[in-house]
Parts: sequence; structure tokens; C-alpha cells
Amino acid sequence: MSPSKSFPTTPWEADSRYPVKKLMAAFAVSAVVVSGLAGCSADTPAASDGPVALTFWHGYTEADGDVLNGIVEDFNASQDEVKVTPQTKTWAVIDDTLLTALSSGEGPQIVAMPAERLPVYASKKALVNLDDFYADDTSNTADLNAEAVAMETVAGSKYGVPTGFVPLSVFYDKDKLAAAGISTFPTTWDEWVAAAKATTIDANGDGTPEQYGLALPDHGTVGNGVWASLFEGGGGSITNDDGTEATVDSAENTDTLTYWADAVAKDAISPTGLDGIDADALFTSGKAVMHIGGPWMTGLATDAGINYGIAPIPAGPEAQASSAIGVSMAVTAQASEAEQAAAEKFLAYFNEKDVATAWSLGSGWPALRTDVTPEDVNANATVAALTEFSDTSRALLPGVVNSTDVLTAVDEATQKALAGGDPAELLTAAQAAVQQALDN
Repeated sequence: MSPSKSFPTTPWEADSRYPVKKLMAAFAVSAVVVSGLAGCSADTPAASDGPVALTFWHGYTEADGDVLNGIVEDFNASQDEVKVTPQTKTWAVIDDTLLTALSSGEGPQIVAMPAERLPVYASKKALVNLDDFYADDTSNTADLNAEAVAMETVAGSKYGVPTGFVPLSVFYDKDKLAAAGISTFPTTWDEWVAAAKATTIDANGDGTPEQYGLALPDHGTVGNGVWASLFEGGGGSITNDDGTEATVDSAENTDTLTYWADAVAKDAISPTGLDGIDADALFTSGKAVMHIGGPWMTGLATDAGINYGIAPIPAGPEAQASSAIGVSMAVTAQASEAEQAAAEKFLAYFNEKDVATAWSLGSGWPALRTDVTPEDVNANATVAALTEFSDTSRALLPGVVNSTDVLTAVDEATQKALAGGDPAELLTAAQAAVQQALDN
């Protein structure tokens, strides 16, 4: 992702940036294809002369792709045992063609994908278990963000390494906050709502503000992470830690949904019915003062002439949490033992601190390693800001295969609640739908 681009071609490119669940269309593969995959691993002999040749599919199609391909070139030049050849495709094309390519023996040995797709491919035995890789000190994984690693974990085992993990954050108009006498960005929900009330302007008193303090989407939120962030801030969750049991119907989540529904209904701090794209547009048009988004908002805000700031999502009564959007890199089941070992050498190289720092600066992603400081990446102000509060990041539904239906159920509850529905009743209905999705 390149933050200088208004619409970066990342895994949530174009309008699918916002609900990640719409990122890729329905995923259906026959049992014949899946069984074919299981038979294509570890059988291909490695070449006896020259380096082990690997193909790497990824969807970084703009400046970030050039940076990643440069890292591949540097890896190839650093040793003579492995040669990685990157192939750039769109994320949608990767998702549409990967299983078919693997089943015919024509797929890549390494593949990058939006992190929410990793559990799907792992469940279809298309990816290699990397637990032994993580256990090896030479993998350079010990200092990775633990939540980013959780994003790679399915049924207790690791199937990928993170190539991106970016927390949602609040983008705000500095000038409009200052005009309301607010010089420091809020750090708690109560302060945040107070700031939103102070910057909501209904000059003609018709009940429809000309300027809203906050653009709060109630469905189809950016990366589907806004409500997951708010629920965790209030002490709640959508599922249990291993993603097997629904937990959305809780007193904590009811309190959270009631809190925000009341703020919208009683104080008109945000319009209702917004999805992520609508919220973007409201902020960039100058009709909202604060907005939850990702790093691409730097380009949109700059193009709109907004003097913007970036801050972490303020802390709720129980925690400060921000759902993160991620990308994973995995070794496919097509790889022979020699190719898997070679692929793991590349993954270890990618995880080295200096390489991780260069990737962060060049791609616009915050640092993946906890020992990379904001000062290490201060050449990119956005990256430095996001790195500073990356410890608030939370993986969204890690290991959940059917995240689409889980998030649809949550969307229905939040949208109806902000439109005036009863939060407790809506979350009870969502609980059943989420559990059904987890069981399927």
C-alpha cells in the first residue's frame, strides 16, 4: 500500500476496501480440487544443480509492489541457494485462481493474500503448517507483533507470516477541532463523544447538521473492524479466542452498542446508515471532523486539502483496542520439502529487522516487529504515527473460516441499533447467527 495514493491497490482496493467480507466473492471449490492439492505437496524433487527456484504470487500492484520486488531481488543477491521469482496479480485474481493452479501443479510455492482468506486456504489444506518454522530461532519471528502472528493462526497452528498489519485509527481535521477549543485529541470515549458534540454544527436548527463531529459507519465498516474495536474497548468480543464460540451477546457489548447508539440518536454526532465509503466521503468533503480509517486516508485527506492528524481509537471503559487489517504470506502445499525449506529462508529474510524496516518505510505499513521504533521509521510520518500505537492493534476474527457470515450478523445488529432498534434484542439475534456461521 502506498499512502501517497488516493486509492491504493491493497487487499481492500476500490470499494471492497471497506467491508473486507466483500473483498472477494463467494469461494467454492469441489472435493476433487481439494483432494488434488493434498497429493501435490512434497513430491516434486528439487533440482540437483543451481538454486531452488520458487514462484511468489502477490497483489501489491503499485509502489509497494516495487518495494517488495526489490526485497526479493536483494534476497536473491544475498545467497546462491534460492531464487524467488515474484509474479504480481490482483488480489482477486489470486483468490480466483490459486486452488486451481495448485491442483494442476502450476501454482506458486509462496503466496500473499488478505489475512482473512488464510483460514479458508488452511482449512482446504492448501498451505503448509509453519509451526516448526516459528519454533526455529533463525526464523526471525520472535519479535513480530503477537496480534499479527495471531492473524496467521488457524486451529492452534501457524500457516503464514504477516506482511502487513495496520490498525484502524482516527483521522481528524486539526483546524476544526482547534476552532472548537480542542487542542489535544481525546483519549477516552467520553472525551471523544464530547469533542464530536462540540464540533457538530446545525446552524439552521433543522435537525440535520451541516457538519458532523464524527463519521461513524454502522455497517460495512472499514475492514469490518470499527465495531470489533469498539466492542473490545468496552470489554466485549465477537467470538472466543479460538473462534469457535459466539460471544457477541454479552452485557459488555450491549452497553457498548447502547452507548454509541445513544450518542448518535441524542446528540446527532454522526448520520446513520453510513458504510465505510460513505464515511470516507463525509470526512473528505469537510462534513465530518473525525473519521476512523486506514493509511490510505492520508492521500485522500491531502487531496481534499484537510490539515489532518492521526490518533489511536480512544480507550473504552475496559481497553484501548483497534482492529487491524492484514496481509499474510504463506507456503503452499505444492512446495516439495526442498522448496518449503527454501521458501522458509525467504520468509526468515523478510522478517529481519533491517528488511522489515525498509518494507515498512517503502510500503506505508507500520512496522511488523516490536523492536522497530517510531524513530526507526520517522522518514514516513504516517508509518511512524501508526507504529507508535501499534500495540493497540487486534487481529480481527483470527482463525475464523466463515468470517463473512459472522460479520454480516454483526453488521445487521449495529445498523439496526443505530437506527433505533433495541441493542440487547439485536445482539441476542446476532449471537445465534454468529454461532451458526462458526459451526458451518
